[in-house]
Amino acid sequence: MNIHKSAEDYLEMILMLREQKGYARSVDIASALGVTKPSVSFAMKKLRENGYIQVEERNEITLTEKGMEIAQRIYDRHKALTAFLIKIGVDEDMAREDACKIEHDISDETYRAVVRQLDQADA
Repeated sequence: MNIHKSAEDYLEMILMLREQKGYARSVDIASALGVTKPSVSFAMKKLRENGYIQVEERNEITLTEKGMEIAQRIYDRHKALTAFLIKIGVDEDMAREDACKIEHDISDETYRAVVRQLDQADA
């Protein structure tokens, strides 16, 4: 499952929008990510061709099992990294922004260490 950071961002945003609104459409994705509608259309075409998404009635975008697996992994990392950064004193908005940058590149080993630290702090 080796896909580009931008594809991960799109998949994660689809998941987030579906959780927040109950649906995800190209216009919502463009607005949330601050990109153009043609950019989203191109990305959705590629994601659909590669089996990560489906476009349903009323142009609603859903994740396939393959797409959900990636989206959930990135979103879980985002939430854990945000929580960790806040816990160590980073402003909440900055923590979210930085977590978005880190979530794609952090090693599994480092991510697991972050999660262990969060679990220990919560215990």
